Amino acid sequence: MKFQFLRAACCLAALVWLLKADSFEDLAARATSARAADDIPHAIELYRQALAINPKWQEGWWYLGSLQYDTDQYAGGRDALAHLVELTPDAAPALGLLGLCEFETGAYAQALTHIQRSLALGAPSQPQMDRVLRYHEALLLAVMGNFEEAIQKYSWLLQHGSGNPTVVMSMGAAALRSPVLPQKAPTEQQALYTMAGKAVAFTMAGDVNSAEQTYTEMIEKFPQAMNVHYLHGCFLLNAHPEQAINEFQRELELSPANPAAAAMLSWILMRRGDLQLAMPYAAKAVEGAPKLAIGQMVLGRLLVETGTIDKGIQHLEIAERLNPGFLGTHLSLATAYSRTGRTEDARRERQLSIRMMKEPTPVAQP
Repeated sequence: MKFQFLRAACCLAALVWLLKADSFEDLAARATSARAADDIPHAIELYRQALAINPKWQEGWWYLGSLQYDTDQYAGGRDALAHLVELTPDAAPALGLLGLCEFETGAYAQALTHIQRSLALGAPSQPQMDRVLRYHEALLLAVMGNFEEAIQKYSWLLQHGSGNPTVVMSMGAAALRSPVLPQKAPTEQQALYTMAGKAVAFTMAGDVNSAEQTYTEMIEKFPQAMNVHYLHGCFLLNAHPEQAINEFQRELELSPANPAAAAMLSWILMRRGDLQLAMPYAAKAVEGAPKLAIGQMVLGRLLVETGTIDKGIQHLEIAERLNPGFLGTHLSLATAYSRTGRTEDARRERQLSIRMMKEPTPVAQP
């Protein structure tokens, strides 16, 4: 009797499993049909039901997540795509779309991680999707305070034909070191970001006259806006160093705690040999923004040049970790290591510097 009951139970379980399998196939087919017919709400519901039966259905997670993204259901899209990434960790398109959903839900750190992972894997085959991901990468870098790298990413977008007004305005916000989403800024602030973006774009294109004209108009219209004089000073840095000094000093008059302006003023004073005058500005920059690579580099180099070599090396090594792509840091480290007898370290930094000098230099503000 017990044996017969067990056999009946097994048969019932098998029947339930078969019914569920049929149900899954039916739901999957109906979801596909609804999606093809552009009946998106119905398709989303059918995909949900099918995935409840078969949570390892990768195609289902992709379509559920992408449909939710397309209909602005970002939290749901994030969760669906996270399931897909858990099943296939190197699925570049899913990683990219997951990052975009996370961006829309305010999870900026996770969004940047997933977008950069997607791009590193060679993400999308569609150029439009590639540009969307690269734009959001630049935007997120700026929002998280990595303005120098953000400008490099915006430069790539401009060079590859993505110079639309939104990109230009966002690049301007990054150039002004504003860690905000520019689209959410007040209208007047958006106008400022757009002018700054145009000035930087003209500079990148080598149109110095148009850049200077735009800077002049921007300063006339926004004379006290934070980092306007700093940005103009960066533009003047090489061709008109004395004017650049005046702009950095003006910025510090308006924003005494501005570490970027202090770092750049220290940098230009160091370049003309005023080491003692440069030192307090460099120390101020590092104190105000320990993660500002240019500040760490300038302070490190000043300490090396004034004889406090070991401490200078510590700051230079911090600068190298913060921004491995800055040639000046590697050259300074090579000199500092040589002076302390660290021959192998000095040779490594010189060789790296030579390789970097042979590579195309990305256009970016300091």
